[in-house]
Amino acid sequence: MRYGAGRDPLAIAHRGGASLAPENTLAAFAMATALGLRYLETDVRLTSDGELVCFHDETLDRCTTGWGRVDAVSARRLRTVRVGGTEPIPTLAEALEDRPEACFTVDLKERGAIAPMARLLQRRDFAERVCVAGAWDGWIEQLRSQAPHVRTALGWRSLTTLISASKAGVPVPAALVQGRFAHVPIRLGRMPIHSEKLVRRAHRLGIRVIVWTVDDPDLMHALLDVGVDGLITDRPDTLREVMIARGTWTPMRGLPLPPDPRETHPARA
Repeated sequence: MRYGAGRDPLAIAHRGGASLAPENTLAAFAMATALGLRYLETDVRLTSDGELVCFHDETLDRCTTGWGRVDAVSARRLRTVRVGGTEPIPTLAEALEDRPEACFTVDLKERGAIAPMARLLQRRDFAERVCVAGAWDGWIEQLRSQAPHVRTALGWRSLTTLISASKAGVPVPAALVQGRFAHVPIRLGRMPIHSEKLVRRAHRLGIRVIVWTVDDPDLMHALLDVGVDGLITDRPDTLREVMIARGTWTPMRGLPLPPDPRETHPARA
């Protein structure tokens, strides 16, 4: 499967679906794909011995049985740590191998991860399924110089320029188009970021708009109504139901649509 193939909106499980399973773990990724999602989002950090692991925070303290900085711990030592008290922290390579039919949006959390990521993407079966996001423009440029075939979202500076230009109604610089996706937050502080105008401008530049992190079904419908190209959510189960209702759900290969409740419970029709 190639990242971004098809025209239906992308349903992307944030950290694998952090409301349903321990975040960024093989268990979370497996649950999301069992629901039929084709797209998984994860963050990557670098261990002290240079392994890329699926983890969001700088430190282990918040959500694991360990403590201290991730980059101060070896990959071997990290294998003794459990997310949510139950699940090990996988490497990115393990996650890609464990879910061979899934695509991954990967947020780079540190500059040191660039070279290991470029090496990992030398494997074509990985590169075709990965979109690198959540990084500064310079990091993305550096990654692209080492892995020219890499698929990326806009860097933070380019994204800010797109948002500002859309709000001001001024032309967007052509040099901005260095990525195929714009990962747009719902808001910064209390200020809403997404807008129909932003979506239109991005589409004219050939950029697909992905909004994060969206867990409310009414907001999911509203965003899809204005033409966003994908949603990142902690609740992949909710997003699946929304997309089924809209007729835009394409499940993972081999997984059928769930039964229509009106057929299994005729009294509800």
